[in-house]
Amino acid sequence: MFLGCSPHLVYVTCVHFFWDMQIVRVVTIVLFMQMVPSYCAFTRYVTTVTIPSKEDWQYNKEFIEFTDKPDVVSNISEVSVRYLCSKPCIINVEALASSEFQVGVPVYKKRWKSEKHFHIHRTARVPITFPSMLVYRDDCLLKHSISVHSVILRAWIVPKDLWDQNSENSEEMRTYQNAAVKTYSLVEPISVFERPIKDHKKCIRWDVQYKCKLYADKIPQCFRETDVVEILSFPYASTGEKFGLVKPFDRFKNYELESLRKMRMENPRFTISIWVYLLHWCKARLCGIIHHLSDGLYSTPMLFLTESGFIHIQLQLVLGRDIAVKTHYKIPLRRWNRLDLSLEGRKMTFTSRLGENMEEKQSLLYICDEDVFFNDTAGFFVLGGSKHVPGIEGFFGPVKVYRLTALTTDEIFNLPFGRNINELMDAYYTRCEDVKEIVFLFSQIVNQGRTLEEKNTCGNYYSMLNGRFGDKPLCDNFPWGPHEREEYNSLFHVLSEMVHGLPTDLSDQLEVTSYVGKRIFEKVIEKLSSPQGLDYVSSLLPSLLDSSCCDYHRATYFLAVIYEMGLGVYQHSSQGLLYSLVAAQGDDRLALMHLGYKHLQGIDGYLLDHDLSYGYYANIAAQTSLDRRITEGKQTYVEIVRLIDDQALKTQTDENGDYFLWVKHLATQGNTAAMQQVAAMLYWGQNGVSRNIEAALEWYRRGAVEIGDPTMMYDYSLLLFKGDGVQENRRLALKLMKKAAAKGSHQAFNGLGWYYHNYRRNFTKAVKYWQRAQELGNSDAVHNLGVLYYEGLYPGVAEKNDTLAFEYFLKAAEGGHMEGAIRCSSFYSTGEIKSVPRNPRMAVLMAKYVAEQNGYLGYTIRTALNAYKDMSWHKALLYYLLTAETGIEMSQTNIAYICEENPELASSHLSSDCVWRYYNLSAYQINSPSFAYLKMGDLYYYGYHNRSRNIDLAGVMYAEAASQSDSQGFYNLASLIEEGHSLSPVILDHLKINRTVWSSNYSLLLELYKRCNFYSAKESVSPCLLALFRLHLTVAWNSMLRDTMVHITATILLSLLIVIVLQHLQAIPGLQWLAGTESPARYVMDRSGQMDQGPSTPVIPTNTSTERNIFIIRLARLFRFAAIIEAIRGMEERLHMHWNVGEWLFTVFGISICVACIVITLHVI
Repeated sequence: MFLGCSPHLVYVTCVHFFWDMQIVRVVTIVLFMQMVPSYCAFTRYVTTVTIPSKEDWQYNKEFIEFTDKPDVVSNISEVSVRYLCSKPCIINVEALASSEFQVGVPVYKKRWKSEKHFHIHRTARVPITFPSMLVYRDDCLLKHSISVHSVILRAWIVPKDLWDQNSENSEEMRTYQNAAVKTYSLVEPISVFERPIKDHKKCIRWDVQYKCKLYADKIPQCFRETDVVEILSFPYASTGEKFGLVKPFDRFKNYELESLRKMRMENPRFTISIWVYLLHWCKARLCGIIHHLSDGLYSTPMLFLTESGFIHIQLQLVLGRDIAVKTHYKIPLRRWNRLDLSLEGRKMTFTSRLGENMEEKQSLLYICDEDVFFNDTAGFFVLGGSKHVPGIEGFFGPVKVYRLTALTTDEIFNLPFGRNINELMDAYYTRCEDVKEIVFLFSQIVNQGRTLEEKNTCGNYYSMLNGRFGDKPLCDNFPWGPHEREEYNSLFHVLSEMVHGLPTDLSDQLEVTSYVGKRIFEKVIEKLSSPQGLDYVSSLLPSLLDSSCCDYHRATYFLAVIYEMGLGVYQHSSQGLLYSLVAAQGDDRLALMHLGYKHLQGIDGYLLDHDLSYGYYANIAAQTSLDRRITEGKQTYVEIVRLIDDQALKTQTDENGDYFLWVKHLATQGNTAAMQQVAAMLYWGQNGVSRNIEAALEWYRRGAVEIGDPTMMYDYSLLLFKGDGVQENRRLALKLMKKAAAKGSHQAFNGLGWYYHNYRRNFTKAVKYWQRAQELGNSDAVHNLGVLYYEGLYPGVAEKNDTLAFEYFLKAAEGGHMEGAIRCSSFYSTGEIKSVPRNPRMAVLMAKYVAEQNGYLGYTIRTALNAYKDMSWHKALLYYLLTAETGIEMSQTNIAYICEENPELASSHLSSDCVWRYYNLSAYQINSPSFAYLKMGDLYYYGYHNRSRNIDLAGVMYAEAASQSDSQGFYNLASLIEEGHSLSPVILDHLKINRTVWSSNYSLLLELYKRCNFYSAKESVSPCLLALFRLHLTVAWNSMLRDTMVHITATILLSLLIVIVLQHLQAIPGLQWLAGTESPARYVMDRSGQMDQGPSTPVIPTNTSTERNIFIIRLARLFRFAAIIEAIRGMEERLHMHWNVGEWLFTVFGISICVACIVITLHVI
């Protein structure tokens, strides 16, 4: 039986009818779907209670009131009901509980009949039993206690004749709302944490009882959660392209909030507040401000900017169709605007507020005819552009979303960024407007004067030369006064030098300013590239700013790095942030990478935000893929060349370098590998060779047509297919590609699949060739197969398969395929494939991998390397600094190396500690080399530049180097142990060292030195091998000192004592015979004291002395022999104690040396 059931509540009710006692008791066990456990929420939805006054009662024949009621909700409560009936009636008593998300849920009901004693006041005491989930706290048996914020007791009287009616309205007339006599009373609920624990009075199993005791003292914690989502809290530069900031919303962890969200999907209440700074109105039909995408389709809400400057608002209705509303007012340019969208049911309010103080306000109100559908956890939100729509051209400020609340614009708390950055941005664009106006007007005046001069004068050779090389005339009729000339002095100076260099065919302001900006920048770079170029940085800042204002944003990025790093100026982080944002908004590739890297690492005051980082990296990654198809422009292949690697430096050459000439010589001799290398050098600009497409094509042609090399046949046929630098010739291209495939070229198989896919639209053949190329390890073919699955074009497969497509894309990305990495990064960012969990960090790393192969970045790195080779230290430092700030690990280690080798150069021009900063940043890169870890370890170990030593961090750095199989890392770790320092278990686990060797320093050192020797270069004797030998020898020596050396030392001392005694006896007269002076040895003494050798006749002693001397000699030899025997016995005991073969050998070697020393000593004696 269901009583009072609403669509959002489910009740399981046990009803016991006791009609003989005229009692109906309803015990309700509520299984809440909306009224769910809450431990920390606060009530905003409480039923208003109105208690009737006694003056109202006296006019009714019937009467009812509560005379005694409980103050709080408890397990056993009793209420006294005083009533009066004038005729047979039914008295009803009910208890209603209300939470934040559900109001008026019945938790107790009772009714009885009154058919006697009319017109007499009667009192009934009614016991009330509340459900346990309202009275007790959670325990091991009672789960999900309910936090209610009000409990109402109410009673009413219904006439019996009305109760017994069976008409259509009788059921409604029995309710409390239609009762003529009724009353209320409030009962205070108890907080969940203040409630007692229930005594269940039942026998439970021992395991459950143990669990109850285990968790008896633990208090359940609620999820303290808010419905406010801060999508953006740091400035974001939008380029106006199809890239933006992706932000999905998760379900609430708080079960009550999540239940409310689900309940309101068809009756939503939310608020969105966005700060925007527009530079231009939309250049397309619509540009994205914020939009919601679900399953690839638009969903509520959608805010777009139109080409006329209006705001287009679009909502999705419950029935599936969309409605759109457009504002009647335009959004102003170059001013901060706060756009507030609020939806409350069907009521939509949009407000635009201008300026930091929001002094101007315009609003739009719209009432929808149907319910709006809003499911914010489906899909994701996009700030700016996406694959469906381009973004705005400008900047985003703070963005907040109130997911469950509809607020008025005055109630929204969403302040702009700090006044400093906003003022700097306003000042910058105000100045740039003046600069553009000056440049364009200047060019018009110059062109007009040039036209009049051509009409009124006859040209001659002298005037032509004077115009080219003579003094440049200054026009006094320019409309700028002294104030403007002083403020923009550097600009007027540069323009005066360009009077005769301005092109006459530039009529558009954008073309003129772009040309002038580029020329100004070239002059600045020429000055900065001089031998002492960094000394002029501060004086060149106005010119860089003028170039930036002319929309040449490479100059803007230069300004950003100069101010952020304090290059020749004082550090100014706000200025650096401003120019970084402006350069990125202007689509400068280095600036995009710069912001992406800073947000990836969260350094230099930038917010750590992977989604924000991906917004920048996704842009540059997509451009990198497109840039590789363009042969024009200053692009160079990105090569990893570290300045500490002499071998890599030797391969960097130019067209006249020995390395290139040698490879070219081999190529002319018909060496196919050399031909491939020369062609690649010339086509991509590798190894320092300037890019030369025509020369590269000639080498590709020779290798393909004349030599028949399959690799070069494929390369040349691809160029013929695309017409890249050569006239398109599909027939010859297909012929060469088939020949290359016949020779087993996996690239050619992939190319044939590409041909049948693009030109013949024969997917079956395309798949055949791609599968063959995949078997041969071609990553392009793997990616192409993934595209077929993703687009639903795979032969024999009816529908698209996103999961399988992702697996192919991921495999291609792992093989270095750019497009595969870009697709995988998109899936990781959005989470649109259900089988692929969202992983923003992985998305950033994949996009970063592609972005770091950008050709324009490679050109800047090549410029830095060439400057280093030319020993132009100022220029090398400048360009390596520019690329290091984009997050290129190689540039970071290289600039740290330059600063380490030239400390005076770094200290005199950089505010930051160059060595520490860039070795440190390099060490925290994903692909950091072991060299960077070793350098940081040394800096921590020695305490670089007054920094205190940190042995623990030094050990961590050495361990990272060792984990890359660097022998120096193992050696340094062993050295730390020998110095008395201990290694943390984290380091040992990281190196996967067996825990059994942790307890002994000797075993740990032995393991580290063994690994060090294993990973050492294959030399005859490495430092690790010597250290290992020294360790074994030291241990053997120490062991012998404890065991064998005790015996050896005692024997030697005894022998020495005997020798001393004998020598003493020899000195006593008359006892020479006892000392044995006349030895029968080969060497004898003559009477003159000289030693003689040989056949001379010895002095023959008497028989008695001879026997005695022989006796003494044998006794001495016996002592010598005993000493040797004793030493050998000690060695045997020592050998029996060793079971390790290597240690045994080293021990034997050490003992042998000792024995040899003993023998030699005894022999001398």
